Amino acid sequence: MKILILNGPNLNLLGKREPNIYGAKTFEAFLEEVKNEFSKLSIDYFQSNVEGEIINAIQDAEQKGFTGLVINAGGYAHTSIAIADAVASIAIPVVSVHISNIYQRESERHKELLAQYVKGGIYGLGINGYRLAIQHLTNQ
Repeated sequence: MKILILNGPNLNLLGKREPNIYGAKTFEAFLEEVKNEFSKLSIDYFQSNVEGEIINAIQDAEQKGFTGLVINAGGYAHTSIAIADAVASIAIPVVSVHISNIYQRESERHKELLAQYVKGGIYGLGINGYRLAIQHLTNQ
């Protein structure tokens, strides 16, 4: 299996940004752990603060041979119909992840526009949510 982890805006700041919400570990350090744990998988990572680049990565995922997508669209999960449309347009399974519990935060974060197009979602379990998403995709 070939899995793409796709992170949206501000997730490049993990380990620095609000560690009380997002934790103190950088995503790069976490990614190394995950790649070691799932060494039989091919796991690629892409992060962008730019909506169009995220859409391009989603649309290109199948062509690049990915068999599953783990996405944390960050704030775009609540605002971007275009990213939701891109997720709806691909045939590979997608799992949405939010590090924080979006339902314990501001009301504008309570609606995730991607939700109706993803296989499932994980929220509020910290950075470990990515690991759980990969486990789900590989157990199908």
